[in-house]
Amino acid sequence: MTARMDQRFAALRAEGRPALVTYFMAGDPEFETSLSIMKTLALSGADVIELGMPFSDPMADGPAIQLAGQRSLKAGQTLKRTLEMARRFRESDADTPIVLMGYYNPIYIYGVERFLDDALASGIDGLIVVDLPPEMDDELCLPALRKGVNFIRLATPTTDGKRLPKVLQNTSGFVYYVSMNGITGSALPDPSLIGAAVGRIKAHTDLPVCVGFGVKTAEHAQAIGAAADGVVVGTAIVNQIASSLAADGKATEATIPGVEALVRSLAAGVRAARLEAAE
Repeated sequence: MTARMDQRFAALRAEGRPALVTYFMAGDPEFETSLSIMKTLALSGADVIELGMPFSDPMADGPAIQLAGQRSLKAGQTLKRTLEMARRFRESDADTPIVLMGYYNPIYIYGVERFLDDALASGIDGLIVVDLPPEMDDELCLPALRKGVNFIRLATPTTDGKRLPKVLQNTSGFVYYVSMNGITGSALPDPSLIGAAVGRIKAHTDLPVCVGFGVKTAEHAQAIGAAADGVVVGTAIVNQIASSLAADGKATEATIPGVEALVRSLAAGVRAARLEAAE
């Protein structure tokens, strides 16, 4: 069992602060820059990295992440190359948990058992597969858990008390609470509602609850981190990358420093989240 995830959240509990969970699209704008971005995330304060698996039909993603996936696919990114990116990252970072996030189709085509073996060999700790509901756990969730790969589930404001135990049944690593309905990159939800939602989920599980959707600034991260075990930031990072690219879609001298500045700011927000409560 990859213990990195449990160890990371245990260390954060001891530190008394929530996790900063950062998402970006593997292969955006191309492989080598994307690998540098991944390393920069960890060095700038990301506690967990969600590595997007590009897919041609990303139905739950907002425009920013859809465009990132298109740039990645155009540059030749494949699932195999995404696993290779994780493996290369592991050469210099043995501790930061990596979660692959995306859709089931590329994994199904790759072959579930082969994929899980290769993912483990590449240093992957968990999976978020947004189009596999609990009713399809036999497809990937249960095989992943048998191999020791965390299967992280999404809960939403519409996941009621009757549905929640089913959603949490085979979840491991952490629970990802999507704090509003709709596509990724929407507006920030009311932080006061998040505390109640996190409490509702925690009544059913001992797992950490990480909250995402709409977090763009250190202030957002601090507000959400006051109630959650982790703050997930994706679209803001993807937008930062996109805004730094040249007209032809290639990285510029501003790409890596821009990501570093944003993530350092978000990390500072997360680290301040519990300070006011502790004082």
